[in-house]
Amino acid sequence: MKKNELLYVLALQHVAKIGDVTAKKLISHCGSAEAVFKEKKSNLLRIDGIGELTISNLFDKTHLIEAEKELDFMEKNFITPRYFKDEDYPERLKQCIDAPIVLFEAGQIDLDNPHIISVVGARKITTAGIAFCERLVEELAMYNPIIVSGFAYGTDITAHKAAINNKLQTIACLAHGLDQIYPKVHKKYMSDVEKNGGFLTDFWSTDAFDRNNFLKRNRIIAGLSEATIVIESAEKGGSLVTADIANSYDREVFAVPGRVTDSQSVGCNDLIKHQKAHLLSNPLDIPYLLNWNLEKQKSIPIQKQLFVEMTNEETLVYNYLKHKNKELLDVIALDCNIPTYKLAGLLITMELKGIIRPLPGKLFETV
Repeated sequence: MKKNELLYVLALQHVAKIGDVTAKKLISHCGSAEAVFKEKKSNLLRIDGIGELTISNLFDKTHLIEAEKELDFMEKNFITPRYFKDEDYPERLKQCIDAPIVLFEAGQIDLDNPHIISVVGARKITTAGIAFCERLVEELAMYNPIIVSGFAYGTDITAHKAAINNKLQTIACLAHGLDQIYPKVHKKYMSDVEKNGGFLTDFWSTDAFDRNNFLKRNRIIAGLSEATIVIESAEKGGSLVTADIANSYDREVFAVPGRVTDSQSVGCNDLIKHQKAHLLSNPLDIPYLLNWNLEKQKSIPIQKQLFVEMTNEETLVYNYLKHKNKELLDVIALDCNIPTYKLAGLLITMELKGIIRPLPGKLFETV
């Protein structure tokens, strides 16, 4: 991205009444951020959804002055911009209407890996939650996924550390500029994160630290990934907001169930109960339901066994798929009257027996 265009992108981002959605609309209409500032006000007002109040402060010279200061900060601190129109912008985020027009990166993030998952959860994570999070990352390591989280206390830092320990790339999405780190006690992990991925944010170095920023940050965590995993959550919390955002982006959500008497399991149990998340009891349910294992099947042909012994439920599902040719997991569960969480395990067993196989899009067929 050219320096001059980045300057105008930053200036546009600095305009208080222009958010990411409006900024993209203006850039799309005018052709570039620079062209927005050079367009006549009367022409801008003809754009659908652009009113007098929105652009009332657009031509204030302060925006360019502050943009130059931020650009200077970026250059001095080796911060890389990722502009929404450039090829290096995260592909999945491009699909999100409210994604940032520009992201600021510190580190060496490689987004060519198609397997990206977000791991979120309670800040006051339990011992059991820590154990499951570490097990989750360890068992998924064979698929080499990128682990995304928010660098906060509890679940977030557990996920980042687990990724580093398993030599996986990890991305920390921050709710503040790259001139600081929160919480400060996590400063000791910064170097390892930057060596094994890096930090992303859409906040400037001059932005005031605000707790509401954490909720805004969550859209990046949800948007980067093909799936969001909630390890633990109380009845209310930022993790549930991230799950809701992921659902709104039509991404998969997984939640780890817990005892109904455990306060840190209420949120996860509610997600599952209201069918906003898949029940996650085994880490390997994730690559199975996301069809990550298809890559291995391309090199390992499946040979159908003769006279395979099947349980009554396996026979029911097999005959159903034989009749339907291929079908979605959720539809199979509904038509065969088998809970989704139970069917997922059942399908794994049937796949190992060589009698069914998964297809892209959560479809399954007989072999």
